[in-house]
Amino acid sequence: MAIIMDGAALAETFKKDTQKRVNELKSEGVVPTLATILVGDEPSSKTYVGMKEKDCKDVGILFRTHRLAANVSKTEIFELIDQLNADKGVHGILLQLPLPDHLNKTEVITRVAPEKDVDGLHPYNVGKLWLGIYDINRDLLPCTPKGIVKLLDHYRIKLAGKNVVIINRSDLVGKPLLKLLLDRNATVTTCHSKTTDLKEHTKAADILVTAVGQRPTFLITADMVKDGAVVVDVGINYVEGKICGDVDFESVKEKASYITPVPGGVGPMTRAMLLQNILITSKVQGGHR
Repeated sequence: MAIIMDGAALAETFKKDTQKRVNELKSEGVVPTLATILVGDEPSSKTYVGMKEKDCKDVGILFRTHRLAANVSKTEIFELIDQLNADKGVHGILLQLPLPDHLNKTEVITRVAPEKDVDGLHPYNVGKLWLGIYDINRDLLPCTPKGIVKLLDHYRIKLAGKNVVIINRSDLVGKPLLKLLLDRNATVTTCHSKTTDLKEHTKAADILVTAVGQRPTFLITADMVKDGAVVVDVGINYVEGKICGDVDFESVKEKASYITPVPGGVGPMTRAMLLQNILITSKVQGGHR
């Protein structure tokens, strides 16, 4: 039976360390502060912002929410971002995604100052990642991939030479995770909605990462997993009022060597890495790098 990778417990360890470092910064006159921009009233986005606010308060980071109407113009949101970029009391800016269709996500993200980009999505930070000129502990990387790598490291899972399959090609998860794992000398295959013979790819994976979130249409079952594989489930689905991942957990845990639960696996690590990114931006802008 697989060892369950407890992301919630590891995230608490990271949060305690972040809290300690936040207090150190405060003693030196720097009060880490995150500004979040929430556009519209989409329920899940409001929930996610609330969770991030709680996390920030837990470690002593100040949290400001800027709520904008769903029909906000590009000019209006740019003006707000420009104000936050110029505000020396704001160390990080988080743009809650997704945005309404009339706003161009890339344009809006690019408006955020790269040194305040706690999601690691600004072209400058993406460029540093793809050029390989980053330090995972000191630079702004997307939170979910960073959290996955930290979780794998904690459980001492070897990456060099391993066949990794990632079922996701998004800018938030699949693409940055691909690069992080390539830099650890893994052999990485990216699968997506147009991939043919998905099962053929997944059965060859020493490490399988899935981040689809379309259950019950999409489900990773035991027959799709190699014996002894490491299975990292990033999917978030709501089935009969309960949160679950992309993986049929009960059957796959009998076959895998390591597996992440949902909830309690990658999600808490993602949130802990966001706090780390806020700490990084606060240190840099406070002159403590």
